[in-house]
Amino acid sequence: MTISDLSKIEGRRYPAKRRTQNIVGGVAPIQTTNFALGNVTLDPKGGQVPWHNQEQEEVYFIVEGTGEMCLGEERQVVSGGQAVYIPSGVFHQLTNIGETPLRMIYCYGPSGDVAHWRQELAGTLPKAGVEAPSLPEGAWPQCTDKPADA
Repeated sequence: MTISDLSKIEGRRYPAKRRTQNIVGGVAPIQTTNFALGNVTLDPKGGQVPWHNQEQEEVYFIVEGTGEMCLGEERQVVSGGQAVYIPSGVFHQLTNIGETPLRMIYCYGPSGDVAHWRQELAGTLPKAGVEAPSLPEGAWPQCTDKPADA
């Protein structure tokens, strides 16, 4: 039996003020073909999964906190207990707009690499309105901060 224990997974910090912990897929002990699963904690007041897209379908399940979800041309506030479906290829972004950490679980399929993690660490995310579609009107700006060691 293979068990992935969230309390033992350090995860990785990203420039957009979040920590991602792979539970299934990536560097996690459980490897699958059809899906990947992880826990993400966004820092208060602006922690973010920046504007990006990917080939996989995905679901974000908000466990706790309040965020601004941008999906294509739509923008909406999401909070604990809500799930958002993200179709393949659609640009999306989640920003913590609350005073406390926002925690969410992602699940995407099929399993495999998602380029935005590498791009963010390299400081090469496609910029909204330049190399990528614009964010919805009024949206929190995309974090394009370069990593401290870049």
